[in-house]
Amino acid sequence: MSRPKPLSGFPEFLPGPRMVEQFVLDRLRETFELHGFASIETRAVEPVETLTKGGEIDKEVYTVRRIHADDGVPDELGLHYDLTVPFARYVLENAGQLQFPFRRYQIQKVWRGERPQEGRYREFTQADIDIVGSGELAAHHDVEIPLVALDAMERLHTDLGLPPVLMRVNNRRLAQGFYTGLEIGDTAAVLRIVDKLDKVGPDRVSELLVSEASLTEAQAKSCVSLATISSADETFVDEVRRLGVHTDELEAGMEQLAELVRTAGRYAPGRLVADLKIARGLDYYTGTVYETELQGYESLGSVASGGRYDALASDGRTTYPGVGFSVGVTRILAPLLGKQRLTVTRPVPTCVLVAVDAEETRAAAVAVASQLRQRGIPTEVAPKADKFGKQIRYADRRSIPYVWFGAGANDEVKDIRSGDQVGADPASWQPPSEDLRPRVVENWDE
Repeated sequence: MSRPKPLSGFPEFLPGPRMVEQFVLDRLRETFELHGFASIETRAVEPVETLTKGGEIDKEVYTVRRIHADDGVPDELGLHYDLTVPFARYVLENAGQLQFPFRRYQIQKVWRGERPQEGRYREFTQADIDIVGSGELAAHHDVEIPLVALDAMERLHTDLGLPPVLMRVNNRRLAQGFYTGLEIGDTAAVLRIVDKLDKVGPDRVSELLVSEASLTEAQAKSCVSLATISSADETFVDEVRRLGVHTDELEAGMEQLAELVRTAGRYAPGRLVADLKIARGLDYYTGTVYETELQGYESLGSVASGGRYDALASDGRTTYPGVGFSVGVTRILAPLLGKQRLTVTRPVPTCVLVAVDAEETRAAAVAVASQLRQRGIPTEVAPKADKFGKQIRYADRRSIPYVWFGAGANDEVKDIRSGDQVGADPASWQPPSEDLRPRVVENWDE
């Protein structure tokens, strides 16, 4: 069989990078649980009609068919392209057994028909948090969710050395109220065009607003003026008011956004700004929206995002509004791991290799390994009763720092990096804390 070729857009990590990913996922889980979110997992597939309703979906949905399905049978199932749509279905199916507001986190693979490039993949891992209410959901959760997300991202920065983030926030009510005040009918079309401002620039956005959304040049100018407002404090409110548009919806959106900016200034200073060009492409967002960029890697675009949705889930009698946030774990990590910006001190969890004198004494080596493991020391037994020099080289190739000799008879442990070898008792010996488990190492030098 010839050597297989990798599939573009489906990243697979070697053990070292995979270990970095596991550390990241562990920190995310810990942070989400500290804030009271419970873990769930949903199925990988949903009916295609479920995946493609609820707004403009520009992601290519992968459909699922049996190999031996009859030709001409329509595809009915698709792999989920995010975790929000399946979560909405999950809430509807299990509403009678959930306590609201329901707080959940979910870490799973998702699939999209993207054109593979740095930061964009066809299969990748997302980590989501959502708070969902039954009938109503208090506005303070719109402030809580981004602060939880920033707490999680800050832990990744301080504990593991990932770059810091900057979250850009806006409010769809602010934008909708502004557009309504300008007597614009198709506000959704305007939002979609304004969302392209960073990619095509203000002049092109103005042209598109006139040609595609049928705005007057004056209306387009006002929309672009709103979109270019950005501030790390509440001064954006005065800038909006200077544009001369007044509606109740606009005022409500500004008040909600100002509360978020004030609170973030206290709990996450320097990590959040009001940026009124942020729109989010999906139509189901109805309130505050968030986009987050990795500082120093702005070319990746938004690596974590979310917002308020008031009508994504409904059974016709009860509506389940929510607010959520999604971290693109693979989108963040794959470029950093590919450039070796983040590595580990060793690519295996093993701290100690117990040498085997002879196959007849393997049981003694296994007994020592068992004692070490019972005290939380990752240990493996040598696969072959070879010359000690070869067993040391085996440990060195796997980056295992310690080799244990004389199991059960004349116990000694050797640090193969320094060459120091000392007597040791498997019931009490302890490696230095920095050697017990692999650690993430930052490599930011070019």
